[in-house]
Amino acid sequence: MGPPRTPISEGPVLSLPKGRWNLYTDLERRPSFALAGTLIAVFLASGCWSSDSNAGSSESAAEDLGSVLTLTGAGATFPFPIYSRWFSIYSSTHPVRVNYQSVGSGGGIRQMIARTVDFGATDAPLTPEDLAQMPGTLSIPTVIGAVVLTYNLPEVTGTLRLDGPTIAAIFLGEVTSWRDPRIVALNPGVSLPERAILPIHRSDGSGTTYVFTDYLSAVSPDWTTRVGRGNAVQFPSGLGARGNEGVTGQVEQSPGGIGYVEQVYARQNNLPAAAVRNAIGEFVEPTIDAMTRAAEGLTERIPDNNDFRLSIVNAPSQGSYPIASWTYLLVSPQFAECRTAEALIDLIRWSLLEGEADATALGYTPIAMEIRVRELESLRVVTCGPDHRPVLDSGQLFNPPNR
Repeated sequence: MGPPRTPISEGPVLSLPKGRWNLYTDLERRPSFALAGTLIAVFLASGCWSSDSNAGSSESAAEDLGSVLTLTGAGATFPFPIYSRWFSIYSSTHPVRVNYQSVGSGGGIRQMIARTVDFGATDAPLTPEDLAQMPGTLSIPTVIGAVVLTYNLPEVTGTLRLDGPTIAAIFLGEVTSWRDPRIVALNPGVSLPERAILPIHRSDGSGTTYVFTDYLSAVSPDWTTRVGRGNAVQFPSGLGARGNEGVTGQVEQSPGGIGYVEQVYARQNNLPAAAVRNAIGEFVEPTIDAMTRAAEGLTERIPDNNDFRLSIVNAPSQGSYPIASWTYLLVSPQFAECRTAEALIDLIRWSLLEGEADATALGYTPIAMEIRVRELESLRVVTCGPDHRPVLDSGQLFNPPNR
């Protein structure tokens, strides 16, 4: 167990009203989740989830509204659009406010290590070195997103096609013109401009960079040898910009520019995204279905200890988009304040079970329900207070109906 977290707020243990988590109802709304319902029933029967018949009523919840708790988080820009929406909706019906700083995955990890936030967020899996500084930290996947190649080519009206080796060559500085034969060969019949290419990359520590370089390392031996994968790498060419927002803005104002961003940022700014050739030779655009296909078979790959740090780039699945990744919330295994721990876990529970439609609306792909069930089960190790009380046995968080 890591050291106790620095208390963020003082106050009594947060009392959540009875029935707030109606898991069976949540599952019944989703016709494809019969298996997940069975798994939950098994967890309940074995005592994995606790229920308290004396849980607070709606009146006690109203009393708690007078004492609003603030949760503080920091990290990835990749999921910022969905986190912003989720946290706003959650705060509108719960006595909790969430202050999330979109500072990049590297910044989120550093703040978790320094214990200056209640939770972190990263697109890159924690390394052994990270975990050595914050032992037992949980990585909880929230959604699947796509890293897209967005570009500024007013002359091109259709969707640009690219493959991994060509993308690597662009960011290595070897392909410098949009009329390069390698790009022309991938785009028959497309009138490409005689324009210089300006590669635009992240200047800050970034999980988006990790996902992008993880993909390039999987498809380009030259990239692996010269640059490799990581949150922050030395790009041989191009222009750096801070955050997904910065890269998007730089592409938007740079004719001939190309950059990698989470697809929501390209969509919100009406920028195009290239179709990328996947592992079986198909050119695929970053649709929700294509990201779902990229995650096929993930359930079987998750080890028994629920370590969710897995790569899904360049998946060999038909119709899969090759630069896809899930993104993680980082949760300490021990909190000094039970009030903070209970509020955070309920926020995560709500996001995983109630936030699916909002994720899809923004262009993210929800995690498969059977995986979300395992994520919730993994949170049973979280404890709070000087006596290390299990948060999920506190009786106020999970109140499934009697059936």
